[in-house]
Amino acid sequence: MWASGSLCRRCWPRPLRRLSRGLSSSPGPPWRLLFFGSDQFAVESLKLLTSSRSSRDGIVESLEVVTLSGDVPVKRFAHQKQLAVHSWPPDNVEGRFDVGVVVSFGCLLHEGLINKFPHGVLNVHPSLLPRWRGPAPIFHTILHGDTMTGVTIIQIRPHRFDVGPILNQELHEVPGNCTADELGALLATKGAHLLLDTFRTLPERLVLKRQQSPTGATFAPKISASMSWLQWEEQTCEHVDRLYRAIGSRIPLRTTWMGRTIKLLDFVGKCHISLLDPKRKPVPGTLSYQKESNTLAVCCKDGWVGFKAVLLKKRLTAADFYNGYLHQALQQGPRPHTAEGRFVSPKPATHAHEKRDQSKL
Repeated sequence: MWASGSLCRRCWPRPLRRLSRGLSSSPGPPWRLLFFGSDQFAVESLKLLTSSRSSRDGIVESLEVVTLSGDVPVKRFAHQKQLAVHSWPPDNVEGRFDVGVVVSFGCLLHEGLINKFPHGVLNVHPSLLPRWRGPAPIFHTILHGDTMTGVTIIQIRPHRFDVGPILNQELHEVPGNCTADELGALLATKGAHLLLDTFRTLPERLVLKRQQSPTGATFAPKISASMSWLQWEEQTCEHVDRLYRAIGSRIPLRTTWMGRTIKLLDFVGKCHISLLDPKRKPVPGTLSYQKESNTLAVCCKDGWVGFKAVLLKKRLTAADFYNGYLHQALQQGPRPHTAEGRFVSPKPATHAHEKRDQSKL
């Protein structure tokens, strides 16, 4: 019954469609949408919804935006496309919209606001819920070495993030050696198209929605600076590689050398080192400068990993660090397993203040 009615409405001119609605909601598309978002991931969905509205393809009738204070990507895009922008929290919502859309917004919508949308509020989440609920699913997908991820469209519920029923879900294989930024761009595009696909048949999907599985739920907390400290005795080459690909573009990996903090830059992966004495097992944190490749190799739990540069007061290439600091220190303490020839894993107390400070991204 609703399908034939919505088809007729799409044939009407837009002003007549708006007049026919008054304060009531449509049983089907085109939809009046209020979009909640902030970052570049959200912009991809907003772009596609904006294109849909402009093309008059019968999916989006009107589109307005709620975003956070400051110069965030969603606000810039909305102003560029001359979309109406509301500050958070919005007012004057009653009767004006059919559906809300939340993409990477970061604020919990209260029950009273959710109830103002006759068809509820949809959320684009970049994971296969219930795995990786929370604010940083893409980072944790990389950090934990997941080989498969995806995008989930849910109908949000009040009081808790990422627990609502699933309306649509699509798998995505994690490309080998990709970074969190690269995976985020892929899932942003996939999520935008999955959202538009969901709107095409939203009434049916609301009827067929399924609750999330009570098993398999994992939490993806925000990334913090305290995660960047390397523990050479505990972390394998693979662990260091995944950590760098997950957070390295935002928070440099860190260690200590002779009591000073060093940031490790330009990770090159696992290194193959020829030791002068193969019988002597190097201590985790041991340093080896590879002149041929201009790489600073560091021994971790099960092998060696390499970096092309470090940050110590200023950015230094591996050669600069070796010639200006490491070589001189080794002249005073020539054995590489001494403190002068090693990076030292910090004790928990070293960065306890950061946990309190919560320098989160």
